[in-house]
Amino acid sequence: MEEIYLLGVDVGTSSIKVTVIDQEARFVAQESATYRLINPNQVSIQIDTADMWNAFTGCVGALISKHGVEPGKIKAIGISSLCPGLAAFDADGRVLVDPIIYSDRRSTEEAEIFRQTIGTQRLFEITANSPMAGAMSGTSMLWIKRNLPEIYEKTRYFGHVNTLIAMMLSGNFAIDHSNASYTLLYETAGRGVWSEEICDKIGIDIHKLPPLVKSTDVVGNLIHPVLLAMGLSPETKIVIGGGDTACATLAAGVVKQGDVCESVGTTNVLTVCVEEPKFSPNFINRRHVVDGAWIYQGAMSHTGSSYQWMYDNFYQDYKDYPSVTGKRGMMLMNDDAEQAEPGADGLVFLPYMMGERSPVWDPYARGVFFGLSLKTTRREMNRAVLEGCAYGLRQLIEMVETVTGQKLTKFSSIGGGAKSKVWAQIKADITGRDITVLDMNDMAPVGAALLAGVGIGVFKDVYEASAKVEKSVYMEIKHSDAHKEVYDRRYQVYTGLYPSVKELYKVNLGVQ
Repeated sequence: MEEIYLLGVDVGTSSIKVTVIDQEARFVAQESATYRLINPNQVSIQIDTADMWNAFTGCVGALISKHGVEPGKIKAIGISSLCPGLAAFDADGRVLVDPIIYSDRRSTEEAEIFRQTIGTQRLFEITANSPMAGAMSGTSMLWIKRNLPEIYEKTRYFGHVNTLIAMMLSGNFAIDHSNASYTLLYETAGRGVWSEEICDKIGIDIHKLPPLVKSTDVVGNLIHPVLLAMGLSPETKIVIGGGDTACATLAAGVVKQGDVCESVGTTNVLTVCVEEPKFSPNFINRRHVVDGAWIYQGAMSHTGSSYQWMYDNFYQDYKDYPSVTGKRGMMLMNDDAEQAEPGADGLVFLPYMMGERSPVWDPYARGVFFGLSLKTTRREMNRAVLEGCAYGLRQLIEMVETVTGQKLTKFSSIGGGAKSKVWAQIKADITGRDITVLDMNDMAPVGAALLAGVGIGVFKDVYEASAKVEKSVYMEIKHSDAHKEVYDRRYQVYTGLYPSVKELYKVNLGVQ
């Protein structure tokens, strides 16, 4: 049998990963690269399209030159991307606006226009989601219309990052349903089409929204000259793919009713698969890349980035700190957190560093350390960051149980941050749930490659594709009730903090 390669690309917050698997979903090779973000102030953040594209082609070239991947064996390319990342294109496919990503807050006023014009309840009935600047790309579309009217008029299509990659690879425009769910212009709860009602009332031209396709649909053949020059065939099929967490959880086996997975990276996302959805405004709700399924996603925007902030500002001396175990940097920082008392000596951290999505949906929210004393050291602050993210996870789990009516006793966890034993144990103890940490770091590009395989018939369907992925266990974490009393008390503080300071965020930022 001819060996077939499937290539999956995942465009993340500031890096890109490109993975090749074979027709049995076995890993072949991976390359990654970083790219620049355009971040001129506290509220604006976009992907540098040219730099991102150079990073992508560089990764493909490295797969061929360094890893010996035969380009002619690559039969399909699938796309995973952060969501949302809104770009605008002219009729010739030129990028008019670099992708505005989920943490951009310029469209806060436009989010309020959605609320006032459509009504929060009616919006939720149609889209199963709530308006928030950046996190739902329709607010950014409206911002472009109101602030860049000439660009809006020139725009043939708006689209997300997978629209952008697919267009550059194939010349065709499309968006899948998992991405469309994050626009606030799409009937997530209903027919799975663009909402004429919302577009008409808000004033977004529905014809500027790209064609909707399934995540396994082929949108065209490869036409990009740089990749063709590398030896890829013009018969290589381009499959639209889906949102990054949807792709990652496909690879992790979250494909049917009741499957649950936590993905740990820059953000922390709890994903629950349902086939008969009962939507809650506490979550981001979207169509899955699995046809006929939806996923609830509790997305905390700044968990991993909060810990990175802690490292960058308080633990830089650990970068070159000598260790007999060979540990460096964040691994040593983890060990230091373990030395602090559970409960962090009364310190509680809210990880809302640049606004928050689930469950508070507040672009004005910011991080808080509550309970600082003259005894507080960086060790307690370190542990408080880990515990604060775990309290947020517990809050999401309890909300999932309320909406589904089912008790969640355990869940799987994937991503680079999931492999911290210290953090995993803290999460298990605070949530009271056992955790299976899978040895699956970069599953979004694998999920994209699986969708490519389904698209060209290598796999019968997404269920077969997902089942073929080896899901080796990195570690099993059993929860302990030894510190339940102190964690429960701190959790009470955590859940009470945001309501207590909510209005002060606006005062602090000078927002009326």
